[in-house]
Amino acid sequence: MSNVGMKRIPAIGCLFVSLALLPAHAEKKQAPTAWTDPKTASVEDPDFLIQGEYRDENMGAQVVALSGGNFDVYLHEGGLPGAGWENGKARTAVKGLRVKESSETDRFTIALEEGFLTLKTPDGTLRKLTRIERESSTLGAKPPAGAIVLFDGTNTDAWENGKMIDGLLQATNVTSKRTFASYQLHLEFRTPYMPAARGQGRGNSGIYHSGRWETQILDSFGLEGKDNETGGIYSVAQPRLNMCLPPLAWQTYDVDFTAAKFDAEGKRIAWPRITVKLNGVLVHEDLELTKENTASAPLNTPLTSPEGPVFLQNHNNPVAFRNIWIKPVQ
Repeated sequence: MSNVGMKRIPAIGCLFVSLALLPAHAEKKQAPTAWTDPKTASVEDPDFLIQGEYRDENMGAQVVALSGGNFDVYLHEGGLPGAGWENGKARTAVKGLRVKESSETDRFTIALEEGFLTLKTPDGTLRKLTRIERESSTLGAKPPAGAIVLFDGTNTDAWENGKMIDGLLQATNVTSKRTFASYQLHLEFRTPYMPAARGQGRGNSGIYHSGRWETQILDSFGLEGKDNETGGIYSVAQPRLNMCLPPLAWQTYDVDFTAAKFDAEGKRIAWPRITVKLNGVLVHEDLELTKENTASAPLNTPLTSPEGPVFLQNHNNPVAFRNIWIKPVQ
């Protein structure tokens, strides 16, 4: 059973916006547009209301916007990731699909139109997948007894270099003023909608545990699920499953972090360990973190203490955070 809720989305009409060309004399490539509000994105770019997740009773599809009316589509036999589809089941990629145009696979003729994805088999059987939106089962989780609220939308007092816009904490290399050893952490994040961007330039940020080990944030919706994508422990381990939701959907990380252990002489006798749920689905379980630091970690000094801060990385993308709390564990 999935830990991610869903709701059906009404069919929507489709318009197209042509890509603006840079003037011939332009010296710099214009940065891709990054929308940070769903209402604005849905008005300014009709592709936003087409991208997303689709499903019928036994198949799921993830439709990734690539700007200018172009989409990549990933078909999942059995349902969506975490809701019927797991790694190892059939997954088909359809590249460069446009609305109201069809593409052939070895099994289907696939077409995308007005909030539906249609699949037609060679014998003429027609299937229609409906666009839905899923929510994490831990979205809005309340801090338990003994937890410390790091951000609730009222101020940035718990952070160094904190910046808040419209009640949301921004990814500006913010560091918690307090340090922690072992803990339980809940955090909600939202990646921007950047259809013209690609790879690590698309909704990039990260949460560094104890200032050293990063649970990656990226708009990796529909991708394979690598260590440098959402759910991955950067340069350490890829997630069991890519549970990244579409851009501008609120997503959750729930982390149990067990700090490194040291003997009376200060020698490390155990590496830290981490268990991670992304959008309510387990993606790492009791994973040993056998590096002193990872790329861009704020703490690049030798590991000599079990304590460290929570750090939210600035990677020049407008990633936002809310509802952050941490419960120290003895």
